Amino acid sequence: MAADQQLKNSKTRTYVAKDFDTFRGELLRYARTYFGDKIQDFSEASLGGLLLDMAASVSDSMTFYLDHQIKELSWSTVNESANLSRMIREAGIKSKGASPATARVSVFVEVPSKLISGQYVPDDITLPKILQSTQLVSNTNITFSTAEDIDFAEKNRLGDLRASYVIGNVDASGNPITFLMKRDVDCVSGQVTSESFVIGSDPSPFFTLSLSKTDVSEILSVVDTDGNQYYEVQALSQDTVFKTFPNMSSDSEEVPRSIEVIPAPRRFVNISDPLTRTTTLQFGGGSALSTADDAIPDPEILALPLYGTTTLSRFFIDPNALLQTKTLGVIPSNTTLTATYRFGGGTSHNVGARSIRGIALLAIEFQDACSATTSRSVRASLDVRNDSSAAGGDSAPTLEDLRAQIPVARSQQDRIVTKEDLISRVYTLPTKLGRVFRAAARPSPDNPLASQLFICSKDSSGFLTVSSDSLKKNLRTYLNEFRLISDAIDILDARVINFRVKFTIFVNPNSNKSTTLQTVISKLNDVLNIRKFQIDQPILLSDLQNVIINTAGVLTLVDLKIESLNGTIQDRVYSNVTLNIKQYTRRGVVYGPPGSIFELRYPKQDVMGTAL
Repeated sequence: MAADQQLKNSKTRTYVAKDFDTFRGELLRYARTYFGDKIQDFSEASLGGLLLDMAASVSDSMTFYLDHQIKELSWSTVNESANLSRMIREAGIKSKGASPATARVSVFVEVPSKLISGQYVPDDITLPKILQSTQLVSNTNITFSTAEDIDFAEKNRLGDLRASYVIGNVDASGNPITFLMKRDVDCVSGQVTSESFVIGSDPSPFFTLSLSKTDVSEILSVVDTDGNQYYEVQALSQDTVFKTFPNMSSDSEEVPRSIEVIPAPRRFVNISDPLTRTTTLQFGGGSALSTADDAIPDPEILALPLYGTTTLSRFFIDPNALLQTKTLGVIPSNTTLTATYRFGGGTSHNVGARSIRGIALLAIEFQDACSATTSRSVRASLDVRNDSSAAGGDSAPTLEDLRAQIPVARSQQDRIVTKEDLISRVYTLPTKLGRVFRAAARPSPDNPLASQLFICSKDSSGFLTVSSDSLKKNLRTYLNEFRLISDAIDILDARVINFRVKFTIFVNPNSNKSTTLQTVISKLNDVLNIRKFQIDQPILLSDLQNVIINTAGVLTLVDLKIESLNGTIQDRVYSNVTLNIKQYTRRGVVYGPPGSIFELRYPKQDVMGTAL
């Protein structure tokens, strides 16, 4: 070509610098290479050094905050508690505070007798009805509330009293004067309180109300001045709720309650903060005065008219036809909202057997025909007792506990399809129904369409224990709403295997034997902590060996044994499960039977070491 082409010099650049020193070094190299004839003094006290420091400082700050923001976008690397709390809510995890315990309590009452057809029976006129709001108390001052009414006059379809009874006092002829009657009821720990909130004439849409108590486990009711009920929903877009009512059919013995779908124009969502453990109620944004915004239609609009024909084509039903609304719920205005809720919980609520003996608040009803003297006598005879320990109470989950649930919750569906779906549903059981500490699922060996679900809970001492029957019933009812119609789930107790560790080590002559031994024991306790164990998880002997050998001061591991413990040993109570460790050890791995979990119950006594 006639004209000489002038090629632009290519300047080398790097994009891997991440800190101040690296940035300054790259800038210094760049300046000396391309601007060496302009500035030659880049010492810290010079103008050139000042320019390099300023540019490196800005680059360092931008890189730091860019990396920080990238980390804050992922649940696995997020550091800021506020961002982690937001991700927990976005994943749909309902973070609650300390969960309450559930217990099966027997209620006793003494009532007069009555002679009918030559046979003495309890006088049905004097039989009381103990209402759901009754509060019981344990000898450790833990309050329990009855979960349902206790009607001693209730009869089955054969006409027999549901309550069991035995003869109490008798007269001189041996005829019964009174009967001691007994009925069992499920109780939930925690205190019940109410708060009122005055709502003005022009509240903002989607306003919130904060409850004053922490560790709220259940919102019992929210009503306004006019008696309108506000229903708790998962999201404000959910415009219908399930409502249960007594089953009046012939199968009421097997199915005491039925369920129906009702519209919920007045609704709220329950938002819990995992940081402060406080609860906030958020309401809708529509006007209750505008029928165009929120109207409960006639159910006839869902019917399909057939005019002069007996055939019909395929059709679609609009779910919004049940509740025609353009908003996300009705906003309360010019009223006073009263919220009644239950709060409190923790492992201390897992009280022992026969510890619930007092009545803190009694709500009782008698028939009109019952005299005042008799009602006072019956009321004074009331007694309560729990024959089994309360279970399900647990401390509030930490942010790290909730973080671990995020990946599973994100893939969770509204129905149980996979094993992961089942485990997720178990761990999201509402806290008012108790808490499962560990759960595991496996296919049933007897039914290809069934799964076996093994669960266990904690007692008041923090030890693993069999979940109470009340908790299992609650779990069964909860899971039944999400399982596929062709699936079956068998809820079974996980077998708790208690064990101890014995080891012998050679200690470096320059190290203190006692200190080295205590360090090894402390590390083993950390590795064998129950929080790190799941159901069906084996014990890897190689992990224990690595912990011991890698402890400073240990020369060699002489011996390591795992021994099964059961029953009572030196006033320490273990589970009743026995395991032949030698038989269940294969290639350095100690397995348990299907549906079992290993627990180092007493770490201070059950990790035993010898230093040589």
